Amino acid sequence: MNAALFEDREDPGRKASAALAVAVHVALAVLLVYGIRWQTRAPEAVEVELVRALPAPAPAAVAPPEPEPAPPPKIEPKPEPRPEPKPAPPAKPDIALKEKEKPKPEPKPVPKVEPKPKPNKVDPLLDRELKDLEAQRRKQMAARELEQLKSDQAAVARSKATADYIGKIKGKIKGNIVLPPDIRGNPEAIFDVVQLPSGEILSVKLKKSSGHAAYDNAIERAILKSSPLPKPEQGELFSRSLELKFRPLED
Repeated sequence: MNAALFEDREDPGRKASAALAVAVHVALAVLLVYGIRWQTRAPEAVEVELVRALPAPAPAAVAPPEPEPAPPPKIEPKPEPRPEPKPAPPAKPDIALKEKEKPKPEPKPVPKVEPKPKPNKVDPLLDRELKDLEAQRRKQMAARELEQLKSDQAAVARSKATADYIGKIKGKIKGNIVLPPDIRGNPEAIFDVVQLPSGEILSVKLKKSSGHAAYDNAIERAILKSSPLPKPEQGELFSRSLELKFRPLED
């Protein structure tokens, strides 16, 4: 009796297990169907493009990081225009105040009036003395100029008289010179001659040779032969030592 009861009673877990088994079989069938369709699908063609390898580019300089963009300026709402206040009417200037503010002019210095000098009774005498001194000064200047002129004239006359005196001496000596026949050109010979006041010659010395010994000797003989030498017309022109120059072509 107990066994029959157990057979007639239905197990509640059978229905759930049966439903789960059916669901698993259905899912498996679906996977099989989609897997076969995926395998039977023809593979798509793959295109490959061959590109020639290019040289590797030089490493670019690392650019500095770009600065972060500044935030956009905030647009503030424009204030509503306020009505301008009407200008106040100009105040009347205070004339009295302005007159007070003006600087006072500085007083100008009063020039001192110097008293005119009284006429001095001595002025005419001083004026006469000044005139006399000026006249004396002019006379002294004129006298000095005259003396200088006379001195210059005397120097010129003395120089001319000395030249005439030396010319007479050289003329007498040249008259006694016998020129050598082989002399050429116009050489110069200089002699120092010492004489007495009477004109007698004490010594003759060759100071500069003409380069021609025969001509130098001829001049020396002529000087000794010309003793006594001519005397100057003025005694103060006499000179004990004479320097005489000779040239064969000299006048």
